[in-house]
Amino acid sequence: MMRRRREEEETKEKILDVDAAMQGTLTFRDPVNLRINGKFEGKLVTKGSLAVGEHAIVNADIDGETITVAGRVNGNIIARQELRLTSPAHIVGNIITPLLNIESGAILDGNCKMSSIDTTKPTGALFMSMEEVAKYLEVEPTVVAEWASNGRIPAIKEANTWKIERSKLDEWVANGKIK
Repeated sequence: MMRRRREEEETKEKILDVDAAMQGTLTFRDPVNLRINGKFEGKLVTKGSLAVGEHAIVNADIDGETITVAGRVNGNIIARQELRLTSPAHIVGNIITPLLNIESGAILDGNCKMSSIDTTKPTGALFMSMEEVAKYLEVEPTVVAEWASNGRIPAIKEANTWKIERSKLDEWVANGKIK
């Protein structure tokens, strides 16, 4: 009897509604259905589904499995299974997902990369700064700047600063191009 009750509790859906303004880093290691209807600023790492409501304003990088956006998101999104943009969604940022559905009236102001994603680990931010790359590679920032200027490292110049896409950097390191 006790075992049966425990199994029933485990199969119940875990739903979390956020209607207030929140700030910080939210990380869910267990699957949860998260709905944001208010304001959120920071970073979101979720398992399960994430829904950004029509009146929500999210200023955050998001890493999740199945994501549906109807509100405004300023930040990069990694959707490991699927990303749905429903009207009047407005995304300002880059997205990576294997499956993308954009409804008429939704806006994406950024780049999209559609590819399969390793779902076993969250990647964090899509892009790294020069300082973050230098720390990650254990070299001086001036070395990273030189590599970026010479095209030795996969980097993008934006407004006089270099940004390095984390996945391309990891691929570059894995291929032994760092010396």
